[in-house]
Amino acid sequence: MKKRWLSLLTAVSLCIPTLLFSGCKNQNGVTEQGFYLDTVISITLYSNDAEEQIHSCFDLAEKYENYFSNTISDSDISKINESNGAPVEVHDETIELLNSGIYYSELSGGSFDITVGALSNLWDFDNNTGNIPNDSDIQAALKTVDYKKIQIDGNTVTYTGNGILDLGGIAKGYIADKMKEYLNSEGIYEGLINLGGNVLCVGPKDSDDGYYTIGLQKPFSDDGSVIASVKVSNQSVVTSGTYQRYFEKDGEIYHHILDLTTGYPIDNHLSSVTIITDSSVDADAISTTVFTMGEDAGKQFVESLDHVEAIFITDDNKVSYTSGIGTSIPFEMAE
Repeated sequence: MKKRWLSLLTAVSLCIPTLLFSGCKNQNGVTEQGFYLDTVISITLYSNDAEEQIHSCFDLAEKYENYFSNTISDSDISKINESNGAPVEVHDETIELLNSGIYYSELSGGSFDITVGALSNLWDFDNNTGNIPNDSDIQAALKTVDYKKIQIDGNTVTYTGNGILDLGGIAKGYIADKMKEYLNSEGIYEGLINLGGNVLCVGPKDSDDGYYTIGLQKPFSDDGSVIASVKVSNQSVVTSGTYQRYFEKDGEIYHHILDLTTGYPIDNHLSSVTIITDSSVDADAISTTVFTMGEDAGKQFVESLDHVEAIFITDDNKVSYTSGIGTSIPFEMAE
């Protein structure tokens, strides 16, 4: 099904729950928005054929949504989930994304797991019902989380587990990377891709310093105010935050980042983790993984990775970051 899109003949700054970006005020800029993957996608380009190229990006979003969604009945992922352990042949891109998901599930020691669907489906963060699942249901769902039960042979996937594959934690980043790859192949190296807060620079900005300024939202701010900003060029900026999807009950906040050892929202006094790196799919997976590790262990983990930096915001709005922030990546606290 085709999604509606909105064309804006000048570039704008888009205010979103995770990030705010600026620095795209070229008179020739074109920004268009569409709704895919249950989120708003905004693409800003600076080229003579920008509208046509943006529409091609939206076509990619629709294509991959039809591969990766676990709510579209004939998607690759739905076929795997409904296979009862039988082999399923899927598209090349699905294999590529599954391999990324398995890699980060292994790298995280299981704190990130792409078979989390049965557990995450118990928690209704989107409709703000305030319903807390029964503990017995949570414990039963936890037992189904095990990425090691996914076997891949060529384009054939065999899933012998009882859980539900859910690629929502990495699909947006993967699709953003594919959009950038397409745009670069078309000779486009200036612009911004924003998939519901996953921000990816198509290339360096045509300015004196070549940077885009990305503002980090102050968690739970009613007016979407910025707590800090970074300057990036040809990189991705992705935030995992407790304020993005949550409900409040009896004075306690229940958010969507789940602890896979308990089945409940993780409580480590962090409000958000922002990852800056070259690949959006990497930033997607690392942001969730690092959040689950907590501030100290998360910093150590990021410092062990090449070309990855992180910014941490605690639940009392204290900001800390890894060694490359403020040196290789310009950084500024808001006044």
